[in-house]
Parts: sequence; C-alpha cells; structure tokens
Amino acid sequence: MAVESLPPHVVALLEKPNPAVMATLRKDGTPVSVATWYLFEKGRILLNLDATRTRLAHLRRDPRVALTVIEEGNWYKHVSIQGRVVSIEDDPELVDIDRLSTHYGGKPYPNRTSPRVSVWVEIQRWHGWNIDNG
Repeated sequence: MAVESLPPHVVALLEKPNPAVMATLRKDGTPVSVATWYLFEKGRILLNLDATRTRLAHLRRDPRVALTVIEEGNWYKHVSIQGRVVSIEDDPELVDIDRLSTHYGGKPYPNRTSPRVSVWVEIQRWHGWNIDNG
C-alpha cells in the first residue's frame, strides 16, 4: 500500500538533488545497490535507467526497490524508502533523463545514443535518520 503523504521536511529533502543509492534484488534474492539520480514528483520517485543495465532486468522481474537519499554534505541525515515499481516506460526522446541531468548538473544528459527507460516508484514505507521538522 502506498504512503498517502510525506511530512514537509521529508519532501524538502527529497526535492533537492541529493546523492542516492538504490537497491534491487537479483534472481537469487541477493540485494544489489548502485548510486543513482532520482526525482521526487507527485509523491512518487522517478528513476531513469540505461535500457541495457542488469538492474532494469531485476526490476522487471521483481518490482521491489529501496532508495536511500542522503543529504549532500551530511550523510548522517537521510531518508530510506522502500517502494514498488508501478510503471516502466521507454524514454526514446530522453526527456526524463534530461530532466534528471538538469536537476543534478544543470544541463541535458550528454550520452544521446544509449536507450533509456523511465521507472516510477510508489513509496510504500520510509524512515529517516536525523530528519526533523526543519
């Protein structure tokens, strides 16, 4: 079941271009983690993956995903999310990866040849560390 809403101070952390690590599950159940960009929009998490990456195969097989967002410059302050993939869509015009790249680096994504896929994650649970009301 999706989380109805998040507290404003958690939303504020998620809306910034903070470092994040996502975890998926291999076929044998072994977790695999990797640094990633994300966007928080309308209560969901947008990820964008190279279509050839193994983690996309993991998500297609098992939609469970975890994401830890760490406040830039202060890894003692973070939000960890457990969620479920609700949508996997091709990004042929690179619209979503450009949005992520602009959010994090101020310009469109430089690699224009690799196919990309957008993944929307519904937040099911979350917890924070050193997250308070401001």
